[in-house]
Amino acid sequence: MSRIAFILLCHKDPKAIIDQAERLTAVGDYISIHFDARAKPEHFAMIKEALGPNPNVAFAKKRIKCGWGEWSLVEASLYAVEAATEAFPRATHFYMLSGDCMSVKTAEYAHEFLDSNDCDFIESFDFFSSDWIKTGIKEERLIYRHWFNERNSKWLFYKSLEWQQRLGLTREIPHDIDVQIGSQWWCLRRETVEAILDFTKQRKDVMRFFRTTWIPDETFFQTLVRHLVPAKEIETRTLTFLMFNDYGMPVNFYNDHYDMLLAQNFLFARKISPEAKELRARLGELWATEDVEFRISDEGRNLYKFLAGRGRVGRRFAPRFWEAEATLGRHRELLIMVCKKWHVAKRLLDQIKQRVDIAGVEYLFEEEGTPLPDLGGIQSSLDKRARHRRVLVRMLYEVYETDKMILCMDPSNLDLLQDFMSDRSTTRVLEIDCSFSDEYLAGHAKRTGLAGDHTTDEQLERLVPTLRNDLHHELDRIRDKEYENYERISEEASPEENAEALERFLEVDGDTALEIMQIHYLFSD
Repeated sequence: MSRIAFILLCHKDPKAIIDQAERLTAVGDYISIHFDARAKPEHFAMIKEALGPNPNVAFAKKRIKCGWGEWSLVEASLYAVEAATEAFPRATHFYMLSGDCMSVKTAEYAHEFLDSNDCDFIESFDFFSSDWIKTGIKEERLIYRHWFNERNSKWLFYKSLEWQQRLGLTREIPHDIDVQIGSQWWCLRRETVEAILDFTKQRKDVMRFFRTTWIPDETFFQTLVRHLVPAKEIETRTLTFLMFNDYGMPVNFYNDHYDMLLAQNFLFARKISPEAKELRARLGELWATEDVEFRISDEGRNLYKFLAGRGRVGRRFAPRFWEAEATLGRHRELLIMVCKKWHVAKRLLDQIKQRVDIAGVEYLFEEEGTPLPDLGGIQSSLDKRARHRRVLVRMLYEVYETDKMILCMDPSNLDLLQDFMSDRSTTRVLEIDCSFSDEYLAGHAKRTGLAGDHTTDEQLERLVPTLRNDLHHELDRIRDKEYENYERISEEASPEENAEALERFLEVDGDTALEIMQIHYLFSD
């Protein structure tokens, strides 16, 4: 009978990881865990303490810091696979999972399914001829070298690509491999995994090539399996059920999706919402259950497409899946910095990101040129961002793989602020109170079109007091709301006073907050 060694890459929620590992190993299967080195050390210690005594649990011998789109994700997978092959000689299959995956069949069903299908399950479509990549760069992923992360270092990523293109610094793909692409959620037989590990030791040229490709977790295993395994032994599909919404982001599953998930022709599903506690509990119990009959209808994707299509033309009889996601999520934290002087908030955000591991976005609702990842077009205009604000912010949480994020916001956007403050997420506000000189306000009048090149000094003198009162009124409107979790720092206050407010806002230690607030140029014009 088959025995599955699950390969789990994870970076958060230690309790869920422990529960998942205990559930999957309770029926005799195995799990090998790579816990991101960026994560909190105390979370990894909790996992090790709980799962260390379990003989069916192994840990990657080396933990590395992982970044979306980077080679580090493949490297972490290989470390976890190596640990699994050594620790579990009786494992017949190796199944890649994330912390957001849960089984939608029983272990009994999964083992019988794998026993009756002697093949590898992995999406592997020809990189160049398939339409698997819908948006963004394609050939450039391979023929140029990528040393920077597009999400964390967007300017460096595209500037590096631009200079390689200008100088004609393309490179050859290793001549004897045909690059494939597909989902990173695979299930491979033991002999395939062992062949891949041997290949990585023998073909250093191929390893060097993939190290600097962009998003190699969608090409590395997919290419090697197709290179090493006869085509007749490859089933070009994943055994993990997932769907994507209009914006190219994974759809979350909730409590009322239980029956639909069990009817799909898959063994696992991704992503199960952290808020779907009933669904998680029912699926958790299902894995160890015996003698369950599954009626496979496999209608999930077609049903989703149908309902979404009716919604677009005003004939919806059931809600779109993403409208159930109108909330940011009770488990998430949104930190909003409100400041009229955009350059001050941007400076503060930059200092925070240098000292605290937190995602942050500048004035995405006010500044069209704010650096943002490709989100399928929803980010393309300020109007779209405002109309789909909660969906947009949810997508940013997903893209940055975080549950805590900072946004900068202009105090004139009171409606937006109120909307986020009414969400079920934990939302905190930091008001950055700046002084406004007459010179600054005169410049502000010109930047906003209230004054032009021909506006006289006398006219500006009359306009400046009105502007000052208007800017103070914007902040007064926000203060009058008396929001919970509202902090304030001021240009007039000392670094020590401001550090106390920043400490509460970020939930960091006092020394870190004080170090951030001691930048001498923070409030300068």
